[in-house]
Amino acid sequence: MGAYKEQQAEVEFSASTRAFESVVGFLRSSGALSLEHFVLEQEVEVQGREVLRCLFQDHLRLRTEREVATPVTGSDGVRRTHLRDERRSVMSLFGGVSVERVGVGARKYESLFPMDAELNLPQEEHSHGVRRRVAIEAAKGSFDAAVEAVTTQTGAEISKRQTERLTATTAQDFDAFYARRPSSEVLAKEGEIVVMTSDGKGIVVRQQDLREKTRQEAAKSEHKLQKRLSKGEKRNRKRMATVASVYSVMPHVRTPQDIVSELRPVHDIAKPRPKLSHKRVWASVTKEPKEIIAEAFEEASGRDPRREHRWAAVLDGNATQINLMETEARNRRVELTIVLDLIHALEYLWSAAYCFHADGTKEAEAWVTQRLTALLEGKVSDVTAGICRSATLRGLSAQARKPVDACARYFLNHKQYMRYDEYLAAGLPIASGVIEGACRHLVKDRMDLTGARWSLSGAEAVLRVRALRSSGDFDAYWWFHLENERYRNHTANYADGIVRNASRPRLRLVTP
Repeated sequence: MGAYKEQQAEVEFSASTRAFESVVGFLRSSGALSLEHFVLEQEVEVQGREVLRCLFQDHLRLRTEREVATPVTGSDGVRRTHLRDERRSVMSLFGGVSVERVGVGARKYESLFPMDAELNLPQEEHSHGVRRRVAIEAAKGSFDAAVEAVTTQTGAEISKRQTERLTATTAQDFDAFYARRPSSEVLAKEGEIVVMTSDGKGIVVRQQDLREKTRQEAAKSEHKLQKRLSKGEKRNRKRMATVASVYSVMPHVRTPQDIVSELRPVHDIAKPRPKLSHKRVWASVTKEPKEIIAEAFEEASGRDPRREHRWAAVLDGNATQINLMETEARNRRVELTIVLDLIHALEYLWSAAYCFHADGTKEAEAWVTQRLTALLEGKVSDVTAGICRSATLRGLSAQARKPVDACARYFLNHKQYMRYDEYLAAGLPIASGVIEGACRHLVKDRMDLTGARWSLSGAEAVLRVRALRSSGDFDAYWWFHLENERYRNHTANYADGIVRNASRPRLRLVTP
């Protein structure tokens, strides 16, 4: 029996053994001894990848030799008894390999392949390993760059169109993953605040994917250049992506003076901020803002299913988002504190300051600091009345005082969300840095590449993969995705979801 096993191993992995010996022979050769290390690295990488491909192929061949197929019943109730050897190709991370396996079929019915189910092979040629690598690279940079990276770093061959399609396939279980994630994984700790935040960011899409009103405006405009959009022409070429984030954080009590100090270019060391817990960020260009807000509430509910924590939403003043948040909170009977992002309020103050003082002067800075402190003390009405009175006393024209009136209008419209004295005392966040960072990282850094015009499916897939990676969920998602792929491609095709197939070594006659 020992001689049989030894001979069997030699036969089973003979190709990979020869490939390895070829690499060793090359490295021992006089030609290799005269090469610089960079050339050696390249040669070992290429030849080493061939060794890995041969090992993978030899293992698949071993699975073929051990397969003992039996009749199976499909999910359609048809008993399949006809056995026929068939071959299929797989483009792996190491290069192309073939899989020989038994198809179990019946007249006029499609064959089932138990070994495909055992290996969890995808329907298309590219392996799951290649798909994972493609999705990661496509989320990092352009599809062209992803093609170059995958073909350079692996033995897989792939086109730009396949890259986009495989990324979409990889991202298809995004919603199901978060819908089924156990709440115990993200439960807020005792005392933590559950925070939601949302914003929008435009993505240049193909004209057929624009919303109807935007498409009509785009059709009216004329291009200055033939191959790219000039400044200002992107306005009617974008479709808005809704970005959202949910996280948990311990209260961080501060004073108005603490905030003013933090906002100065040079300031004393601030109080250490508590770390965010289980921060999740995501974005969608296909879903309506209402759907994303509802998803944010679902995510928050997973952190605090018994409503034992304080909930807050930090927003930039967009009326639609505020209305959606308030409506969703009312429908779910959630007590929600909406906080107007302080940075947006501060931008209005600076614009108003330049009506009274020159840009870049200490006087303008002092003017803003004084009124910012008052805002943080909860004196919104006083600040609003004061700046309007100053503009009147100075006799500013209607045109000259426009920034003052815009600031006053903004503050009065959002007064109920600017109770900063209460927010600071309760330790609530008052700035939307998390969502601003998410808009930049998820959308702008990848989707706003020069010359890019996105399809909806391509943009949505890339946003999902980037969101998974940014939230630290990609690895967990990947295993969830593989299980869904197994069910879609294989398990669902068998009666009762049971794939019956035997795998054992076949006895061979060994000649002495």
